[in-house]
Amino acid sequence: MDKLVSLTIDGRSVSVPAGTLVVDAAKMAGITIPVFCYHPKLEPVGMCRMCLVDIGRPAMDRATGQPVLNEDGTPKINFGPKLETACTTPVSEGMVVWGATEKVMAARKDVIEFLLTSHPLDCPVCDKGGECPLQNQTMSFGPGESRFIFDEKNHLAKHVPLGELIYLDRERCIQCARCVRFSDQVAGDPVIGFYQRGRQLEIVTHSDPGFDSVFSGNTTDICPVGALTTADFRFGARPWEMEKVSSVCTLCPVGCNISYSTRREAKSNGRIVVKRVLPRQNEAVNEIWMCDKGRFGYHFSEAEGRLQKPLVKRDGEFVEVSWEEALKLVADNFKAAGRKITTLAGGRLANEDLYFLKKFSTAVAGQALFDSEMGGADQTVAFGLPAGSDLGKLGKGSAILVFASDLHEEAPIWWLRIKQAAERGAALIVANARATRLDRYADATIRYAYGEEAQTLAALIAGEGQSGQALRQATDLVVFYGADGLGLAGTQTVAAGCAKLLRTTGHFGRPNNGLVAVWPHGNDQGAAESGWRPSMRLAEELGEAVALYIAGADPAGDSPELKEAVQRAGFVVVQELYLTETARNANVILPAAAAMEREGSYVSGERRVQRTYAAVPALGEARADYAITAAIAAAMGQPWSAPSAEAVFAQLAAETPAFAGLSYAALSQTAEQWPVTGRADAYFSGTVVENKEGLGQVLPLQSAAAEAEPAVAEVPQPEEGEWLAVPVARLYDRGTLLRTSELLDQRVGNRALSLNPLDADQLGLKEGAAVTLTLAGQSFAAKVDLNAGQPQGVLLVRRSMGVPLTQPARVTLQVAALQETENR
Repeated sequence: MDKLVSLTIDGRSVSVPAGTLVVDAAKMAGITIPVFCYHPKLEPVGMCRMCLVDIGRPAMDRATGQPVLNEDGTPKINFGPKLETACTTPVSEGMVVWGATEKVMAARKDVIEFLLTSHPLDCPVCDKGGECPLQNQTMSFGPGESRFIFDEKNHLAKHVPLGELIYLDRERCIQCARCVRFSDQVAGDPVIGFYQRGRQLEIVTHSDPGFDSVFSGNTTDICPVGALTTADFRFGARPWEMEKVSSVCTLCPVGCNISYSTRREAKSNGRIVVKRVLPRQNEAVNEIWMCDKGRFGYHFSEAEGRLQKPLVKRDGEFVEVSWEEALKLVADNFKAAGRKITTLAGGRLANEDLYFLKKFSTAVAGQALFDSEMGGADQTVAFGLPAGSDLGKLGKGSAILVFASDLHEEAPIWWLRIKQAAERGAALIVANARATRLDRYADATIRYAYGEEAQTLAALIAGEGQSGQALRQATDLVVFYGADGLGLAGTQTVAAGCAKLLRTTGHFGRPNNGLVAVWPHGNDQGAAESGWRPSMRLAEELGEAVALYIAGADPAGDSPELKEAVQRAGFVVVQELYLTETARNANVILPAAAAMEREGSYVSGERRVQRTYAAVPALGEARADYAITAAIAAAMGQPWSAPSAEAVFAQLAAETPAFAGLSYAALSQTAEQWPVTGRADAYFSGTVVENKEGLGQVLPLQSAAAEAEPAVAEVPQPEEGEWLAVPVARLYDRGTLLRTSELLDQRVGNRALSLNPLDADQLGLKEGAAVTLTLAGQSFAAKVDLNAGQPQGVLLVRRSMGVPLTQPARVTLQVAALQETENR
């Protein structure tokens, strides 16, 4: 336990851990010292001087080293001649702090007046109005009137795009450097900084494209004025006009806690719409941060083309019908199919949806399949992270292994937290066939050839080399594995090897030890906990179905082979948000509600069950997936009780051992977190939302299956004139959801594959060259990126970017044209 230090702040006795800063000690005691530049997640710099306080320390006898006492026996306190910054001063034993004296209040008044000499005072049109610390502190501590008129102020450019997502108003900036320090210290992206000096000082971007960071939106949260705003929210709404609705981001397996800001809008025909997404504090999950994909990706829910009514195919064309007509048609065909109905579920579905789909397949259909090109579910449910785990506690003595995953592209917040753990002293080992951005923070990087994953893991299990020894000797060990360059068979091999490593070294079954799968979807772990498993014979099984019921999956869009299988099925029903490739081949399409339009629960890759709340009404006649399944079952004479997501979750918890004992009430439990965020006081930690709706619950580990030697997944060997193409993830892609986002379109770009520059030279290709890739007899146009960090002779094909590659394959490459483009 940390040593406690006792001091007095504004006459109140306080005991805090040694090393605590005065500003934080005051906050812990319920005393607020105003700040602008200070943030508890950033290194203190003492730039704004708003936190000036009067500090006294016990006078010490130099001869004895003991405190000098007053006549009444109390320690004599010596106050310095000048005020001190509370944000850079650590507490000391016997310290006395006064934060509301006449001298202190005069200093705060002067600081505010100085800041306002260069401020436009455009609060009526500023996006920060209503949640602005400068506005609030001016009212609390500032002068009643300004001695500067508008024409005497320093005027700078307004509405300057730092990038396509973030705008800067240079007049409003108070030069606190929060955004610069976050980008440098936390995000590891030193792409913005100060330029010029004095009153001409301004924030500029150093990158091309501008503000090239996947965490850029966080700077708008921590900015204490309206200098930084997001492209989708600026001039969009006022804080007091909006309602905050808690939820969980479902776009990746991290499960970041978020909050939707909503309001009713005339331009949306009176509908309640989402205006912005803010992070919601959960120190064990995403702390107070989120990535730009989660912040800006929500626009898919109201993009053009969203399915709003049931569709039935007649004479090759889809026509809108009523729910009653669509359900009757589905029920009649499903009854005719008997037990030869195949149900296919995807990882975008909530736990409640997956439960009812499995129940449907048991009671009505024949078999239940899961659509995923990543395996390892049997290992993650038995060797995953148990309750009490927190990546934020990993540091000196801990070890982290990241195997076959590019976390910066797949799960950015995990990348952020692992980076921070490495900076705290954790031994980080990154194993991949190519270079990734996490390498720069690694103690060791292991390069293997594609197809050598099992041998590499075997060497680590045997404790070979410094990396193997580091994993064995670590106090705690967390292993992340992904599908970088792998298909279903390959990931099953890797997962089994990682589980054996944890079992061999004894790093499982206790907090901060275990296996984490970097799944491609937000609830793949929830499916795993419920017993869903992907099939190695998916195409064959889909093609044999007399009737096919697909929810939250697009197999036809993933692979030509799966598309042919869907087309061979007799009668196809699809529940979806958009007209995907699979939906185009359906007989009936049923419109599903988006995650922010319904309640539900999801399980993160760390095995934490978290609930979501409905932020906006479902668009058109869309329904929650579990409600659609229940309606189909009722039409087939199987009435199920499904009055709400909470009621369905109660059934799930009663019948599924992994969820036993859980309830929405349990998922909604909260606890005090540090730092304290989201409160309207002068200790401004950002517009991040305080968590009052639940921190989630971690599932208990399931029994491990009998240990088996990991099978070696074969990698095809290219012949003369061929290349080995392997699939890799990209944060911004053209998958089912993000393909509709105009705001993120520039981030997505059109580059589908990358080559080593040495290979490109041999082919005469330059950056952005157009090529034709031939895979399994089908040709696909693509543009090329050059990547010196990948092995020669290998094409990295980005998933969900137009080339349907789901596992390593032999391909041919033909130069279509030579051209350069700046579109990334």
